[in-house]
This record gives sequence, C-alpha cells and structure tokens, in this order.
Amino acid sequence: MEGLPSGLMASAMQEKMNGLFACDVAHYINIPQIVVVGHQSSGKSSGLHGLTGLPFPRDSKLCTRFATQIIFRRAKMEGIVAFIVPAENASTEHQACVREWRKELQVLDAPAFASIISEASSVMGVASTDGQAARHTFSRDVLVLEISGPEQEHFSVIDVPGTFKRITEGVTTKDDIVLVDDMVRSYMSNPRSVMLTVVASNVDIATQEIVQLAEDLDPVGIRTLGVLTKPDLVDKGAESQVIELLEGERHRLKLGWHVIRNLGQAELGDQVALRNSIENKFFATASPWNSLDKGKAGVESLRCRLQEILAAHIRREFPKVRAEINQKIKKVRKQLDNLGPRRQSQAEQVQFLMDIALRFQNVAAAASRADYGLVIFGDRVMCLATDAVNRADEFADLMGSIGHEFTFDDSDGTEDIEECEAEDFELEMDGPIVDESSPQFNVRSVPDHTDVEDMVHSVTVTVLEPYDDDILAWLKSVHRQSRGFEIGTFDNKLLAVAMRAQATKWRDLALGYIGDIITMVHSFISRLLGRIVAVDRVRQGIMGLLIEELRAKYQAALDHTNFLLKVELEGNPATLNHYFNDNLSKCREERLRKGFEDKTFSDAQYGKVVRLDDITQNHPLGNADHVIFEIHDILRAYYKVALKRFVDNVRMQVADHLLVAGGETPLKLFSPTFVTAMTNEQLEEVAGEEPGVRRRRAALEKELGLLEQGRKILQ
Repeated sequence: MEGLPSGLMASAMQEKMNGLFACDVAHYINIPQIVVVGHQSSGKSSGLHGLTGLPFPRDSKLCTRFATQIIFRRAKMEGIVAFIVPAENASTEHQACVREWRKELQVLDAPAFASIISEASSVMGVASTDGQAARHTFSRDVLVLEISGPEQEHFSVIDVPGTFKRITEGVTTKDDIVLVDDMVRSYMSNPRSVMLTVVASNVDIATQEIVQLAEDLDPVGIRTLGVLTKPDLVDKGAESQVIELLEGERHRLKLGWHVIRNLGQAELGDQVALRNSIENKFFATASPWNSLDKGKAGVESLRCRLQEILAAHIRREFPKVRAEINQKIKKVRKQLDNLGPRRQSQAEQVQFLMDIALRFQNVAAAASRADYGLVIFGDRVMCLATDAVNRADEFADLMGSIGHEFTFDDSDGTEDIEECEAEDFELEMDGPIVDESSPQFNVRSVPDHTDVEDMVHSVTVTVLEPYDDDILAWLKSVHRQSRGFEIGTFDNKLLAVAMRAQATKWRDLALGYIGDIITMVHSFISRLLGRIVAVDRVRQGIMGLLIEELRAKYQAALDHTNFLLKVELEGNPATLNHYFNDNLSKCREERLRKGFEDKTFSDAQYGKVVRLDDITQNHPLGNADHVIFEIHDILRAYYKVALKRFVDNVRMQVADHLLVAGGETPLKLFSPTFVTAMTNEQLEEVAGEEPGVRRRRAALEKELGLLEQGRKILQ
C-alpha cells in the first residue's frame, strides 16, 4: 500500500479489518472496531440512527437482542447485503443454519430494517414479532449489514445490546441480565476496540455502570469516547455539569466527550436530513448548548470524529494484528502437531501405525548393533546392545568364579584322602550342604519389569560361594556309593553324577542371566514406544497387542536355556574338543610335578632333576584314592570345557540370537507386517482418535483455516 494517500490507505486497511470480521477471524484475533455501548433507554438506538442514517427500530419488542455490525464502503455499484456471523461456541448445525441466511436489498427503510431484524431474530432463535417461539432471548451471533455505493464513506460500527438491571416479566430473566453484561463486557474488553459509551445527559454520570465499566477496562481512557444524548431534557440549571464534561473539566477522557440531540417522539421521521436539521438548529440556538465547540456537538461532527479516530486506530493496530495472526498460526500448527497425524479413517490409522513401526524398527535395529548415532540414544538407558554385552561378561565372570560347588584340588596327590561319611554330603542336583553364613551372590542384576516379572527368575534368588575344602572327600563319598566290580577304574556314570552336582548353580546363574536379558529387552521396547508414541492410549494399545507374542518369545528363550541345561546336566558327558585332553594332561602333569617338587635339586647341565631312586621309592596311592584323583582330574578337565561351551551357548543361542540380535527377536515383532495384519477393530481400538481429540482437531483445523484466510486478506 505504499504510495497511497493516507485516506485511501486507511480505507484499504479498514476494508481488510471488515474482511477479517466477516470471515470469523474476530473469534480468534482482536480486531480494531468501534463498539457502541450503553444502557437501555440511553438513546443509543436513536444515536445510531443519526450516525448511520439507518432507521434502527425503537419498538421495545424489536430492541437489540444481538450485536449488529454496520459497514459502509465506497463502491461503484450500490448494494445492501445482510448476513449473520455465528457465535464461536455455536453448534455446527446452528452455524450452518445462520450462514445460509443472506439477504440482498435495494432499500433499507424502516419497514425493511424491521423485517431484517425480525428475520435475523428468527434464524438466530431469539424473540421475534411473528409469534414464532424463541429458543432464547439474546444471541451471541452477529448481524452484519454492508451498505455499498459510490457516495459512501468507509466507516464501520458495532452496536451491542443495551445493558439493563430490571427484568421484564415474560420477556427477560436474570440470566439474560448476566448474558448481556457478559456480551457487552467481551466487546469492551477487546483492547483494540474504541468504546462509544452512550449516556443520557439528564442522569448523574456517577451512577452509570457502563461508564464505570469503561473506566475499569480502559483506565487511561485512550480508547473511550463518551457520547451524551438528550441534552434537551436536562433540567434548567444542571446544564453546567454537562458542559464541564464536554470541556474536559471533569471525568476527563483522552478522546473526550461529544453531545448529540436525538429526535423526540413527536419529531420522528424517516428523513435523516430532517433529523440533522432539528439537531443543528438546537445546537445553534439553544443556550448554553450554542456556546459549545462545534466539533463536540451534533451527529455529523461525531461521524467525522469517529472516522478520524477509527482510521488512526486501525493504522496503529494493523501491524500488530498481522503479527498476531502469524503468531496464532504458528501456535495452532504446533498444537495440531502435538495431536499427531490425523487418524480417523482406516487408511489414516494404518499409515499412523506404519510410521511408528518403521521408526521403531529403525531405532531397534540400531540399538541391537550398538549403532548409537540417533538422537534418541543420548539417553544411556537406551543402549541395549552394550548393556547386553556387559551383562554377558558379568554372567561369564560369575560362572567362572562361583559356578562350581567345590573348588578343585591343587595338591600333589600323594596324601591319603580323608575318610568321610556319605551323609556328610547331599548328592542330589542341589549339591552339597554348605554353611549358609557364607557370602551370597544375586543371580539377577536388573530390576524387574511388571510385565514379565512372573516368568523370570526372582531378583531375590542368590547362590553361595564355592565350598573351598573337601572336594576329594566328596568325590570319595560319591565313588563309594556308586562303585562296582571295576579294578583301578570307575563307572562312567559317576562322572555324570559328579558333574551334575558340581554344576548345580549353573541353572540359577543361567536363568538369572537370561531373566535379566529378557527384562532389558522388554524395558527397551516399553521405553522406545514411550519415546516415539506421544499418545498414552496408542502406546498402551500397541503394547496390549504385542504382549502375548512377546511373552511367547521370552518363554521360548527360557525353554531353550532349560534345554541347554538339560543337555549339560542330564545328558552323558561328552566332547570332541581337544582341549579336554590337553587340560587332563596338564592336570596330571601338574600333579606329578608337585609330587616331586620337594625332591628336586638343581643340576648345572639339566636344571632341576629328580633321582631315579626317589621316583621308584615314591609312595604310591591306594587303588581307591588313585581312582578319586583320576575322577577329580577328569572332572576338572571336562568342567572347564563344558563351562566355556555352556556360557557361549547360552549367550549366543539365547541372549544374542533369540533375544537381542537374531532375525526373530522380540525387537522384530512390532513391524509394518504386524500392522498390516491388524483387524479394523484393532486399528480403531489402538489408533483411532478419542472423541475429545477429534473435537479438538476439528476446532484447531477450523481456526487454522480462518487464520490463514485472514492472513491472505491482510496481504
């Protein structure tokens, strides 16, 4: 609008403001406007008649029941259009109904105006003169009258219902008093409105609540213009008080006061010229009114004054309105984003869950391979692969340090094995009886998750540290209870019995380890859904559909762990690993070396040597003790091989393949394939929008559409 004369610029801006009001943007943005307020019988309607030239009805049955906006605009063609802008909180049906009502007129005389008011009242559902039942007495809808023509000046004003304090039996109620007060206050509270506060001159201004309300809402008085009516009815001698107001000697307003003289009942006529002529004559001849500044008296000067005020006000507020609309659009878009994608149709619900599943798989795949480049991994608790590997190391360490019941013997094998009774040891799978005052170790290190705590090892399960002494005595007891007619050997079943007892803690340690991995995986899935699904209902619905299949996968991991335990502890000891023979040879060699260690001496040529006589005179063990040492060494060699094999199998087959990094882990379950298999009922239950969300989305989309329309108007 650069280069336009200021008058045209103001007119263009005013047109844009009127356009904002017409497209309902005023529901969301305060728009600069002139609002005419006053008590009933204050002369407000007569003043509007003089100000606009429109024949506002004076019949009490046709008094203002709703706000009316009068818009004058200059145009090449003459035209009069009436339509209704529905209230913001009106029902969808009511909004559709009132928007359908539109009238185009050639003239707007008193009968036509009365007819428009009556029809609009009926459409809004308020009291009318046609005998039609009213749904309510007042309406928050706005009747808009647009008057266009080549002779019209750009001007706009809103008339709101007059406030009142006494009810009329059968017409108004106390609730109506409150409703009107609230309606008037809402228009006056608009910080961009200019309040044309109408007060009769023949009443004490100090008693006028509308004046007090204007002072409360505009304490500085920068947007209040006081209008005094009925100066011809002021008592003789009381005129000075009105003059003092007009001259700013009391109750001062920055916009000042103005006085107009409306027609009396006997002077009523349709011609505005007649009305203005009578008013002009009054202010020219009647004392003391003829002494007033001409710019503060009469409706014609009031109109000019208001046009100047409104133009200046719009110029000042126009950039603020445009900025506020942009801010509102940004805010509403953010609120819509917070609601997430629309998910009302089946296709929208599928797409919504597909997007979640794809993101879930992307993050889960990265977590399972320790690729923590995504932002979500800024939180340490999401590093699943690292936690699983660290827990595997902990499992291996525990198995190596406390997984055995007895500490293996490191003696030279020359001493006799002490006698012990069979009842000194418990030979079942639970192993020997050990002093419970010994240190205890928890088999779990990860806190339980409520979804799976019933299926994994309890966090309270502990194991005792290995029994340091008497493994040989224990093996001798085992041998004595199972020996047959062997000579210098032992029954091969004895090794299985000894192995099962020596490794009895493997079950608790392995199930504790897998229980921790299951809990880690499930907690990761739960946390990940919590991070990428903002809606609690959707997140809970997804988990509700997944939980049974997740538990089935967890149970499969536990079953496979038990299978590996059964193979190791209930099957026949067996291995093709050459380290068994290596370990057995080393064990025998070490025992032999220790047996001759105190009989060695240093030789300059051969180093440490043993005399042949010392070797031949070495005290041999009895057959039974020799067998016990043989059992011990074989058990020790086999235990080492079996331990490494079992630890690797549990980690690789169960923890890694079945739970964390394999192709069919629980992390793979929630996927696009899973979503496409969901029924329509499941889609609606999980992803369907709640009624409250639908209503909120519809309201925000409506607001966004209107704001964007308003932004185009202001361009």
